[in-house]
Amino acid sequence: MRKNLFLICFSALLTISCSQKKISLFNGHDLSGWVFVTDSLCQEDANQTFTASDGLILISGQPFGYMRTEQKYSNFVLHTEWRWSGEPADGGIFVMLQDGDRVWPTGLQCQMKGGDLGVLMGGIPLADVEAPNGFYKKELVNETQVEKPAGEWNQTEITCKGGHVTVTINGVMVNEVDCEAHEGYIGFQSEGGPLEFRNVYLTPITAE
Repeated sequence: MRKNLFLICFSALLTISCSQKKISLFNGHDLSGWVFVTDSLCQEDANQTFTASDGLILISGQPFGYMRTEQKYSNFVLHTEWRWSGEPADGGIFVMLQDGDRVWPTGLQCQMKGGDLGVLMGGIPLADVEAPNGFYKKELVNETQVEKPAGEWNQTEITCKGGHVTVTINGVMVNEVDCEAHEGYIGFQSEGGPLEFRNVYLTPITAE
């Protein structure tokens, strides 16, 4: 009897696990489903800053701005792989982006700049983090060097669960924080250097 009950429970858990299917955010061909925001003073077309080719998202780094999903998300694990196609520069992965598109948006940014890779920052209040100028910055909780050289692929996973955010880079957890926002857009920043992204998807999770 107990064995049968165990098998029933295990089967139910497996079914629930399998039902949490991955949501692809990039189809590998074009950038449908994304919104582009760039510096309004720049005359360059945003469609030249953000492009897709051969299964890659290509971000030129100029002008400054970002691309974001059309849809908001909550309670997920975001997975992406990225690399610098030129010299490492600045950039970021956004989660919890709020309404009101502008070059410097309100959201939570996972920093991609060398030396600060994995630092979390932005205009959304973070627990136990002071922000005298309204800008929050959560330093790394693990300063292990995890970034690969330019041209090699890095893997980043950002888990957002009930406001708790965890950043794992190349298999190493480097940062975590409690965030006031529980829902928002996902985005990739253009901030100075050419970046490439691939395998961009999220897996829904439950907040409990």
